[in-house]
Amino acid sequence: MSHDFDLFVIGAGSGGVRCARIAASHGARVAVAESRHWGGTCVNLGCVPKKLMVQASDYGDWVEDSHGFGWNTKRGQHDWAALIAAKDREIERLNGIYVSMLEKADVALFTGHATLEDAHTIRIDPSPLAPQAQPRRVTAARIVIAVGSTPTVPRIPGAEYAISSDQAFHLEERPQRVCMVGGGYIGVEFAGIFRGFGSEVDLVYRQPQPLRGFDADLRHAVHDAIDLRGIRQHAGASPTEIGKRADGSFSVSLDNGTRIETDCVFFATGRHPKITHLGLTQVGVAMQENGRVIVDENSETSVPGIYAIGDVTNRLNLTPVAIAEGHNLADRLFGAAPPRQWCYATTPKAVFFTPTAASVGLTEAEAAKEGDVDVYVSRFRPMRNTLSGRAQRTFMKLVVDQATQVVVGAHMLGDDAPEIMQGLAIAVTARLTKADWDRTIGIHPTAAEEFVTMRTRTRVTPHKVD
Repeated sequence: MSHDFDLFVIGAGSGGVRCARIAASHGARVAVAESRHWGGTCVNLGCVPKKLMVQASDYGDWVEDSHGFGWNTKRGQHDWAALIAAKDREIERLNGIYVSMLEKADVALFTGHATLEDAHTIRIDPSPLAPQAQPRRVTAARIVIAVGSTPTVPRIPGAEYAISSDQAFHLEERPQRVCMVGGGYIGVEFAGIFRGFGSEVDLVYRQPQPLRGFDADLRHAVHDAIDLRGIRQHAGASPTEIGKRADGSFSVSLDNGTRIETDCVFFATGRHPKITHLGLTQVGVAMQENGRVIVDENSETSVPGIYAIGDVTNRLNLTPVAIAEGHNLADRLFGAAPPRQWCYATTPKAVFFTPTAASVGLTEAEAAKEGDVDVYVSRFRPMRNTLSGRAQRTFMKLVVDQATQVVVGAHMLGDDAPEIMQGLAIAVTARLTKADWDRTIGIHPTAAEEFVTMRTRTRVTPHKVD
């Protein structure tokens, strides 16, 4: 059967764009449909603008720290509107780059909302990005679902008064008081952003420590860093109701009896797949109860010829993983050579708080499920803080499989932790031993050298079977 395209990608985020470009480079006839913004969540409402705002929020601290080095600088007034405008200009530039990359690869672009009518037919209707567009109908031999995810909002009274990360990047003014609900990546990062600009911040989360899924020692270190940042933590608590006052402020009731008065309630309580009106159920694509599309090891759904990558699936939801999945899928479907093999098990991850946190590989608890574990921990005051007077300390940890002496995990809280961890991820992926790390000469004076100079074992964690 003849189709209009060999591959049709729904969603122009990082994963979808990579899949489309690589498939086109192999000679496939490719099209992409996007309904909201080219570049997806990461570029527009996620990683990129978030990091720009983290960087902006750090400058006030740098002014204060400079005094310990002899500078008589004074902290000025931050212009929130100027930051948002500068951020928007950069995002617009990146949007154009994504469109240009696709056009140069001879990928057909459709602006609108795509819906599956059957396993090979896609209807494209007008969307807010192109409200005047005419409906179109095209066919494709294969279809890729790469629509990503959207914020999840708790169903409590007054939830309509809260914002999510989607709105946070476009606030006209910075709120003086913020109640952040959620102890994951987004909650911790935005709590740090607003606090860095001078807002009073309450951070509410259900777990006893922030960053569920990270190593326990790292979570403790982040908890202490949040305290030092001047953020009020409400661990083991959840909001039950949000009330709006006559002056426009809000009152947030927690299930432990606490009441928080605030100017902004920010829900960072997870995300769910953006699958509404895609027509997946009608064509038989199987999904989990939480809406995530079920795929096999080849990213194929329950319907032959329909694939899914990125945050819409039931796998690791990080931008670099979506890119790798998209690249791998395009190579497998259209490439002449076998596709590159990524090591998803050692995907590094970072939290852009101040200071940053980063991890790669197994936590101590995860490693102990496989066998006895040697643990190396270092805590120290970084050189900059010895003169600035800042109390924040750096935390580093190595998790080593005792039987093989392979370093199976590395964890850090401190300046430039993500940059350092990206290099360590290569060593962990390559399964280098602790002896390999020990024989590597460090760069002095740096914080990173501590990872290759930790000689004294902190403790042994015995094998623990659930």
